[in-house]
Amino acid sequence: MSTDHDYNKESLEIHRKIKGKLSISAKTPIKNMHDMSVLYTPGVAEPCRHIAKDKVLAYDLTMKHNTVAIVSDGTRVLGLGDIGPEAALPVMEGKALIMQQFAGIDAFPVCLDEKDSDKIVEIVKAIAPNFGAINLEDISTPKVFHIEARLIKELDIPVFHDDQHGTAVVVLAGLINAMKLTKKTKIESVQVGIIGSGAAGYGIARLLHAYGFRNVVVFDSKGALHNGRTDLVDYKKDLVIFTNPSDFKGKISEFKDAEIIISAASPGALPIETIRAMKKPNIVFALANPVSEISLEQAKELGIDIFGTGRSDCPNQINNSLCFPGFLRALLDLRITKITDKMKIAAAKGIAASLPESQLSKDRIVPDPFEPSLAENIKKAISGL
Repeated sequence: MSTDHDYNKESLEIHRKIKGKLSISAKTPIKNMHDMSVLYTPGVAEPCRHIAKDKVLAYDLTMKHNTVAIVSDGTRVLGLGDIGPEAALPVMEGKALIMQQFAGIDAFPVCLDEKDSDKIVEIVKAIAPNFGAINLEDISTPKVFHIEARLIKELDIPVFHDDQHGTAVVVLAGLINAMKLTKKTKIESVQVGIIGSGAAGYGIARLLHAYGFRNVVVFDSKGALHNGRTDLVDYKKDLVIFTNPSDFKGKISEFKDAEIIISAASPGALPIETIRAMKKPNIVFALANPVSEISLEQAKELGIDIFGTGRSDCPNQINNSLCFPGFLRALLDLRITKITDKMKIAAAKGIAASLPESQLSKDRIVPDPFEPSLAENIKKAISGL
């Protein structure tokens, strides 16, 4: 297995060599003056006239039906933090590449030199006519929640926040299969700890609740979110409404008898004593990227029954790449304008079902991104609602 240094060195070399992972290609060539007249002026005026009468026809007559804007301000990129729009561009290019390869979507990085949330909303609204969906990416919390809420309300195309929605869907997909293996059938009573209350932790908590989990405690850097805390911002107050039914007030290091721990925080955020205090069989997802909260070697030493990370070089890659290509494919093809929890749950079930039960094991609870049926299974699951 290559080391992180090998990956980093190889990545830098290939990025320098190819100078970006994307290019624009034509669907049809201009071979002669006849083609010029049909594809450009004067012929192009006719589709323009039709769209002017009914803008919905842009889906049939332009690239809008298959385009996604990947919007970031570079304030929360991977585990690197606020590194700016230019430095965010390689990540957004990578997501566009994944969308193209695994779902045939034409996605465009839109890295903004703007941090004001209301200005970002106005910029996205101004460019929205070009796109069939918006993918918000690597924008810091709680700002991103304001941006998302306004865009959902004010746009007529779907707004997908991958750090929130995509992460939650893949986590749920992994849990569906992991719970089959560990024979945890009463989801309403399974004790779950979620470390990290940013976009990922928030999205995971909300989707697990929508799916039927009722015994979930969310932790931030100060400890459990509970009714007695007076320092909670609005979105954390929202989480308290439906989590922590026992009103646990301690820190994550004091949390005992959890059956599932999901950490979407940073390296070192998952205390060893918390894992040792878990009920068996246990499930632990350590999702910080590129360095997870605990390593695969530590997980083996601690006897974790099912362990997942966000890394592609470890078993059980709980990574958004399993979700967003197929989910966005479904949004575009089904002309969905608003995303619901039912759609996200359906997508999770579609991902989980893409790995046959006969192939399930403690080291394989989700399919890999190269599973050819994955995007179509997500789309079928959502279209069946």
